[in-house]
Amino acid sequence: MNRTEVGALLAYAVRLDPRLAPEDQAAADERLDQWAELLADVPPTAPHPDGRHWHAGHVVKHYIATNPYRIQPSDIGSKWAAFRRDVLGRHVDPVPAVDPDDGRAYRAALAGTRRAIETGQAAATTHRALTGPMHEDVAARLKALGTYMPPSVAAQLRPLRRRRAERERLATAGLSDPLGVPCPYETCRARTGQPCRGGGKKRHERTTPHPSRVDVAAAQHDARKVAA
Repeated sequence: MNRTEVGALLAYAVRLDPRLAPEDQAAADERLDQWAELLADVPPTAPHPDGRHWHAGHVVKHYIATNPYRIQPSDIGSKWAAFRRDVLGRHVDPVPAVDPDDGRAYRAALAGTRRAIETGQAAATTHRALTGPMHEDVAARLKALGTYMPPSVAAQLRPLRRRRAERERLATAGLSDPLGVPCPYETCRARTGQPCRGGGKKRHERTTPHPSRVDVAAAQHDARKVAA
C-alpha cells in the first residue's frame, strides 16, 4: 500500500476503535510514517485462485471485532503473509514469453510473475487455468498419444520430444496427423506412430513423412469430419 492507502486504512481503524486516535497531529504523522513503512509490501486488495479475496480493510474490521487489544501493523502483515503463502502454494509457473535459452531473461520473467502475485498485482495461475477445457475430439487424440501433460510442461520439453510435440500440435489444432496412419509407400511401410524411413541400406529416419502418407492421413481426417 502507498501512503495514501495506509492513511485511509488508519482512519478506518480509528473510526472502529476510537482508542487508536492520536493525541495530536505530530503523533498522527509519526504513526502514519510507521504504518506506511511496515505495510509497504501489503496490498489493499488481492485475488485468490479459489475465488476468495484479500482486503486489508476486512482484516482490520475482523481484528477489532474479535480482539480487545489495539491493532498493530504486524496484525495485518501476518495475515497477508499467510494469504500470500497459500496463493503461491497453488501457483503454477506458466512458460514465460521469452527465449528459454536465455536463462537470465527466463528467470527474470518467472521472478517478475511471482513478484506480481506476491504484491497482489496479478492472480496466481493453477493447473486448471493452464490446461482448460478442450474439445472431446482433441482430448481423444491426445489420449491416444499417451499421458497428457499441462502445456507449460510440454512446452519446456518440446525440444527433447519434437515428434511427439508436433503430433500434439496437430491434434490440438484439429489437423490431420500423418503419423496417425501407416505409410503406404512401398519401400517404407512405417507403422502407425513410427516415422517414415528413406531408401538405401541404412534406412535412415526421414524428418518429414512421405507425401502418400500425408495424403492418406488427410483423406481419413476429412472423412471423419464429414461423418461427424
